Amino acid sequence: MPTGYRFRRGDDATVLAWIIQGATRMDLSELYRSAAFLYGFQLLRLAGMATGEQTRAHQLRFPNAARLRRAEGLASLTVGIAEMSDAARERGLRPQVEGTCACAGTGWVEVCYDPGDPTSVASENCAGHNPNGHMPTPVGVFA
Repeated sequence: MPTGYRFRRGDDATVLAWIIQGATRMDLSELYRSAAFLYGFQLLRLAGMATGEQTRAHQLRFPNAARLRRAEGLASLTVGIAEMSDAARERGLRPQVEGTCACAGTGWVEVCYDPGDPTSVASENCAGHNPNGHMPTPVGVFA
């Protein structure tokens, strides 16, 4: 795909061919991993939680930001052209985090909202490891 490509009516087959060509070159498992890392980084960046290590890993994986934006835009157009499987939808909801995370993989980050009282700490869900903010299920029976 040319970096400066602009979608035009009737280019559906060309864009789908580029996607298939890219998926074949990358291997599907690496394509899935890259997409999950991209989604995880985007969630962390939007939440203001992306670390320097995560930003560097993202830039190494996707060195050309303009090309990435173009590819994302064209990929989103294909959702209307080609049918998306349930497995693809499910996969798209599982972000992955590349690099050290503030939550250390637990899904929760301790945050102090009152600088005058450092003991007033709250837990905030990690946008990359726990984007829905689900609390862990308690183990055991309580009476």
